Parts: sequence; structure tokens; C-alpha cells
Amino acid sequence: MKLTKSQRVKVIQDTAKHLEGEDWTTIDLTLKQFGLPISDQWSGDTRSYIVKMIEDAKDDDLVELGQHLGMQLDGQDIAAAAQPDMPYWQDGQLRVFISHLTGKKEQAAHVQEALRRYGLSGFVAHNDINPTVEWQTEIETALATCDMLIALIHPDFVQSKWCDQEIGYALGRGIPVFAVRCGADPHGFVSRFQAFNGNGKTPGQIAKELFEAAIDHKKLQDKMADVVIDLFVNSSSFAAAKERIGYVERLKTWDASYSGRLIKAVKTNNQISGSWGVPAQVDALVEKWK
Repeated sequence: MKLTKSQRVKVIQDTAKHLEGEDWTTIDLTLKQFGLPISDQWSGDTRSYIVKMIEDAKDDDLVELGQHLGMQLDGQDIAAAAQPDMPYWQDGQLRVFISHLTGKKEQAAHVQEALRRYGLSGFVAHNDINPTVEWQTEIETALATCDMLIALIHPDFVQSKWCDQEIGYALGRGIPVFAVRCGADPHGFVSRFQAFNGNGKTPGQIAKELFEAAIDHKKLQDKMADVVIDLFVNSSSFAAAKERIGYVERLKTWDASYSGRLIKAVKTNNQISGSWGVPAQVDALVEKWK
């Protein structure tokens, strides 16, 4: 059972809330039964004790404990809400299904790699499915769990029943579909949406345009905000910090934790603190979102 970072935080907080009213004996008994640590050396309150004891717990142990306490996650049973283990999706990244013709799998792989630099985790069937796994089932799983779909529209794309079904699946789920013109125009239902021009562009250029569009998309704003903040606080160069603070400034939604993370990043990441003008931009953002 796989929890996202956000889900882990919520499960830990809710577990502490559920257990904090119990006496110390019951709390330790419960933690021990689920393979979690306890301590005889604690001077704080029960809530902070529980958080400390379970903060490094395995996802499976947290889920099992949450079920025992009758907790829900995202409005449903905690086990049902937790994500299945799918190695092609990276924690903390937006999940992107890349629909492509079989003969264009190399370009799809290059776009996938370029997207990764922007915190977007791409799925390319021909690269990410283990040959021993049933193809159709794995593709359906990826389609059912992705956040958006990118269609690389080449000539003959319209002839591919697989590609059309992938797009139809995504539209049926109501997730964003971004079509990229690569020698042909989109057709059918997806033709209603604005297409990106991929003709003559490198995978890096295509990835950047898709990333920026995802930031502004109403259905992706919350998830992309997490992605953008993660990218910024992990900036590994002055140039990256300067570019990424611009993306942070474009955000339309703001979690209360973001301000603290930005302030901490200025203090601990010298590529951010040393990037000219960036600390001042951080201060302005924190003030804006008070």
C-alpha cells in the first residue's frame, strides 16, 4: 500500500488526534501491536509523542493502524484511498500518461525524460511496462491513476484504435488532455481543445510549454502548486532558483505550509539565498499570501 507525502501527513495527524485522549498504557499498547516504537523517556504531551513514534512508520503500518481507528482519507476508507504501488509514478510529481504511436516511442521517451526535470512523472507504455505484466491491465491502471494525458499527434494517429481509446478514457475521467501537433492536427473530441505546436521543437521545449500550461490549468492548480514548491526548494543552481521562483509567483492557490517551506529554503539552500533578487521575491510572496 502506497501513501503520497500529503496522505502520510494527514494519516499521522489524524492518528495522533484519535489516540491522544487515551491513557499512556493504551497508547503504548496500540503502537506496539502495530509494530511501532514506544519510549519510556518522554516529557511532552501525548499528541506530540504519538507523532514522534509514528512519523517514520512504513505506509502499510500506518494504513493498518488507520483502519483500526476507523479513519477515512479523502472521504473514503483509508486502504481504498491509498495509492497502489506503481513504480512508474514518482512521489510528489504530477502523473502524466503519454499517448503515442508505436513507431514514435523514442520521441515519447525523450518527452518523458524532459518532463521529469519539471516534476512531471510520465508514463510511456513501451518503456514502463514489464514484459511479464499483462499490457492492457497495466495501461488501464496508468490511465486510471494519471492526472493528465498528453497526446503526441503524428500522421496516422487517427488510425490507432489504442490511442483513441486512451484519449477517450482520459476524457471520460474528466482529466485534462493536452494534444501536441507533431505533423498532424488533433481530431474528434480532443480537437475542441487548444493544441500545442510540437513541430520542429525539441522535447525540452515541448515539456516546458506543457509544464507551464499545467500550472495554469484549473483542474491541476492544487497539484501543480505542490510540484512547483518542491522544485523551487530543491533548486540546485542560481539559475534554477531564479527560473523557478517565477513559477511560484504564477501559482493561483496556496497551502499554509508553503510560506514556511520558502522561508526555510532561503535559510538552508545557498543556491536560493545566493540567487540575486530571489530572497526578496520570497519575502514578497510570503507577505502576499498571509
